[in-house]
Amino acid sequence: MLFNSFIFLTLFLPVALVGYYALGARSPRLAATWLCVASVVFYGAWNPSFVVLLALSIAFNYAMSRAIMACAPRSRGRRAWLTVAIAIDIGVLVRYKYLATMAAALLPLAGSTPPTWLVHSMETVALPLGVSFFTFTQIGYLLDCHAGIVKQRDLLGFVQFVTFFPHLIAGPILHHKEMMSQFAQPQTYRLRAENLSIGMTVFAIGLAKKCLFADAIAPYADAGFAAPDGLQTLAAWGTCLAYALQLYFDFSGYSDMAVGLAKMFGVRFPLNFNSPFKAASIIDFWQRWHMTLTRYLSAYLYYPLAMRINRRRAARGKSTGRLAQHSAGGFAMTVMLPTFYTMGLAGIWHGAGLQYLIYGLLHAAYLSINHAWRAWRGDGPSKPGAKQAPATPIARAGARLRHVSSVLLTFLAALVAFVFFRAHGVADALAMLQGMAGMRGIEALPWPSRADAHIDMLEWLRLAVGRSMPALSIAALLAVAWFAPNSHQLMGRFSPALERAALDAPAVLAWRPSWRWSVATLGLLLLCAAELHGEVRFLYFQF
Repeated sequence: MLFNSFIFLTLFLPVALVGYYALGARSPRLAATWLCVASVVFYGAWNPSFVVLLALSIAFNYAMSRAIMACAPRSRGRRAWLTVAIAIDIGVLVRYKYLATMAAALLPLAGSTPPTWLVHSMETVALPLGVSFFTFTQIGYLLDCHAGIVKQRDLLGFVQFVTFFPHLIAGPILHHKEMMSQFAQPQTYRLRAENLSIGMTVFAIGLAKKCLFADAIAPYADAGFAAPDGLQTLAAWGTCLAYALQLYFDFSGYSDMAVGLAKMFGVRFPLNFNSPFKAASIIDFWQRWHMTLTRYLSAYLYYPLAMRINRRRAARGKSTGRLAQHSAGGFAMTVMLPTFYTMGLAGIWHGAGLQYLIYGLLHAAYLSINHAWRAWRGDGPSKPGAKQAPATPIARAGARLRHVSSVLLTFLAALVAFVFFRAHGVADALAMLQGMAGMRGIEALPWPSRADAHIDMLEWLRLAVGRSMPALSIAALLAVAWFAPNSHQLMGRFSPALERAALDAPAVLAWRPSWRWSVATLGLLLLCAAELHGEVRFLYFQF
């Protein structure tokens, strides 16, 4: 079941909300149970057989969490249980997500043909929706159990934490501390008009991004990536920009819908998307794009490895931390190694093809360069108490120009990586980049030639406008991505996200409880409903 489907909007969501708050008035535990059942129904609507895997995964990981917590802190038994649990979770991911690609790539190199049972498995296995998200969510929970952070052992709360349908398919990746504490509060299950009003507004904004923006630009991206080796410069750039905007508004729309739906049920989600195309550096980009994934990777991959490296360097009498970054060897060990390790795994997490690994390694290179620039440029902050000279108009203009240049450079770097993220393989990605580099020439402008003199001017204008529609759509969507406030900014102090409110949106656009906003939200929902001609999957569902 998809958020952008009639059955979800007209049947599932109303029934889930009515049952949730009706039972919540009697007992929070009943409401929580209802929400778990509704979430399982939501997940199983796509393919009922996936429910078995989800149930087994939850049962296994909860049992492992109890076994881990039953052992003494820092004991071998606790580490052994954690190792076994993570190995099995990763094994499930490999089985469903990577086995076919690995076998197809490795067996021909060995000069052998795959056995019959493996061929049958590769042809019949289906990728369960959201398997990466609910698996990584539970692995994070197990790691926190091992670290002694988890204190609660409520089975119902754990099931609710994993299955809560707004995040089940494509995130955000939640942390148990911020979610299970909300599920444990009785007021979460009490009906409040404010929750419904705010949640529906944010949901409508996300639905509009998906239906009106992402799905509208998708055909241009799909057509170009279907045959990248035949594209010239303008078409290649148009295809790449179209896909970047499709992914941007698709993922942004899903994130808004997830936050809005959670708020309708009295729950606040962490922000997962915060205008990443406005980022002025690749570090800033990853603090805005898939923010909960960045948080997860930093907490469970990057920092543990970086801390281990620094401890070993300290034991050998070598510099650590910021001091180590001022030498090439220290920077390579303390920054580049953890970055390439983390982003390489992040790339593989998105898919099994070599192009996903290249996507991750490209971003690792970007991040390393960005960190090196920050560490070595030598123009750090001024001393405390030093007086700052007043900025002149020329200085302000220069600062603005540097900012715009940084945003464009960051956007260009992200575009190159997006080519590998979208392409069907490395060869297709390289073919697209060749077109973008002008290696197949530049298209001729569609001016009428002498041979076309018989064509009526109005007919020529119609053809010219039709040819320019992709460029006009791309320009309009870029303007929205770069200059319009996002949903977190629009909602201001009413934002349902866990992060601090953003109060920098123009006053005329700031949301407030009013008939004007109610009518606007209803109108937006009706406009989106008119565009729901079929269920168009979200791009992150495949991950």
